[in-house]
Amino acid sequence: MATAHARPGTAPAPDAAAALRELFDLLGRHAPAEQFARPAAAARAAGADRTQLALIEDATDAALAVRRTLDQHRRREAELSALFDTAGDLAALTDLDAVLRAIVRRARLLLRTDVAYLTLNDPAAGDTFMRVTDGCASATFQQLRLGMGEGLGGLVAQTARPYASADYRADTRFQHTRAIDTGVGEEGLRGILGVPLRVGSRVIGVLYAADRSPRDFTPDQIALLASLADHAAVAIDGARLLEETRAALVELNTATATAHAQSEALRRAAETHDRLTDIVLRGGDVADVAAEIAALLDGGLVIQDADGTELARVGAAAPTPPARGVAASRAGGRAVPVDGVWVSAVLAGPELLGSVALSGRPDLTDSDRRLFERASLDTALLLLLRRTVAEAEDRVRGELLDDLLTAAHATDPRRAETLALRARRLGVDLTEPTAVLVLHGEPELRTRLATRALRRARTLRGLAGPLGGHVVLLAPTAEPGPLAERLAAELGEALGAPVTVGAAGPADGPARLPAAHAEALRCLQALTVLGRTGEGASLPDLGFVGVLLGDRTDVTGYVHRVLGPVLDYDARRGTDLVRTLEAYFDQGASPARAKDVLHVHVNTVVQRLDRTARLLGADWNTPARALELQLALRLNRLSRSPGPRRG
Repeated sequence: MATAHARPGTAPAPDAAAALRELFDLLGRHAPAEQFARPAAAARAAGADRTQLALIEDATDAALAVRRTLDQHRRREAELSALFDTAGDLAALTDLDAVLRAIVRRARLLLRTDVAYLTLNDPAAGDTFMRVTDGCASATFQQLRLGMGEGLGGLVAQTARPYASADYRADTRFQHTRAIDTGVGEEGLRGILGVPLRVGSRVIGVLYAADRSPRDFTPDQIALLASLADHAAVAIDGARLLEETRAALVELNTATATAHAQSEALRRAAETHDRLTDIVLRGGDVADVAAEIAALLDGGLVIQDADGTELARVGAAAPTPPARGVAASRAGGRAVPVDGVWVSAVLAGPELLGSVALSGRPDLTDSDRRLFERASLDTALLLLLRRTVAEAEDRVRGELLDDLLTAAHATDPRRAETLALRARRLGVDLTEPTAVLVLHGEPELRTRLATRALRRARTLRGLAGPLGGHVVLLAPTAEPGPLAERLAAELGEALGAPVTVGAAGPADGPARLPAAHAEALRCLQALTVLGRTGEGASLPDLGFVGVLLGDRTDVTGYVHRVLGPVLDYDARRGTDLVRTLEAYFDQGASPARAKDVLHVHVNTVVQRLDRTARLLGADWNTPARALELQLALRLNRLSRSPGPRRG
């Protein structure tokens, strides 16, 4: 290119080659774009002709285009470098939450947006929900759930394609909903870009970058966020698989520990069962089983039968099993805690045999609870064996009782001797004074009454059993009346219903037992007729009624029970109180008429009656006592009368 010659007195024309060299130099230094206009401005100032100016301006435009291309390459290189760094960072993370936070933070930095966030798809609910945000301030926005196809994000999740909106609020391409618009409005978002998170062909969520002012996202920016989303999806899936693997390992370890614990519990339960069964088969009693269970579970123990009678107790703090606990355990078939006490019903099928209560172990482990339940099964076995033996023994005792109370042996000494021998084999000594007691209760309670009477008879060293619609009990005692009274009170309280007991005896051998049984029946009938249901007594305790009903009437005993204090006073003092009483009652309870019969002053009669009242009690003149006194006075008079002369 020729160099223009300058006219004299003017500046030399610029060299176009120099301008081009300067442009290349600016490109090489990556100078700011505004500096590329200097060569053309200098040439214009130096008076360059139009051709040169056009050449320099064309070269300037070309240099700026090259600079823009270089800028794009450098920016792309930086973005790719950041993308590779991000992939490395994500690969190093193993915690899913950490991976998600790193993804949204890097998306915000790479695209230089105000906000970045990420949603994950929920296959069960059929929507996508907000999982992680960066730069967000609205709580409503951070809790959004987007249905498939709703809003920009729902559309991305549904179609697996990226979507961008320069101003989402005014963009009609998307399905706006009140919830989404409210959240986006509170956060102040305008320009939004969303790209799918894909693992193979499956979309697992959406990655977003957004600004709070309108913004057009370039294809390069969309491609960049999509590339980040691809790396992120792989990292998310890897982290999720790792978490699932860890969870599976934890579950496996837990299952292994559980299996080991269960195996140990089964071994311990089997050993316990063997030990308890051995105790039962060796003839051990309930106390032995209770001691073994208490030692095994390190607590206090109480075992009761079905009626609530305590069979064994180990540990002073062991409480009585609460009835509601026994009922709950029986209904559920499991041990239950009640007020810090574990209760297990002892069952044989649906039948309740008793209960076991464990104290001192409010926080019983599952294995110990199963052990406690297993122990109740062994207790059931023992109680069944005990009941079988007791039933067999009761049958023998019942047969003996039937034989003793029949009149057939009363006149057969050899049979009476055989019965006495059978009784001694059962621990009953009929050579002792023996009372016969007949017990009566409500018909529906008769079985329970018989069971209670059998148990009480064993403690009394006697016999008991059902007979003739009643329950009969034989017991060695010389005082049948007080025993009958005690039994009526004890059994009535235990059954929760009145029990009436008629007693007779004592009999001094098997031959006298049938007659005593008949007398006890008459006493029971008398108690019922007299309205004394729920009481216990013998015929002598019934006063003149007993005198009338008894076969072996003790007239002298009756007279002394009624008049004894007066008779004794007359004998000691030589007074005439008995005769005064006879005259008083004979004259219609009139002291005025009695004084004529006695030939004394009326005051003397009154004084004698006062003395009688102090001896017999203030109620001596009541109708019931007066009747007894008059009968005793007549019997006493008869006993003093001379007997008939023999012809």
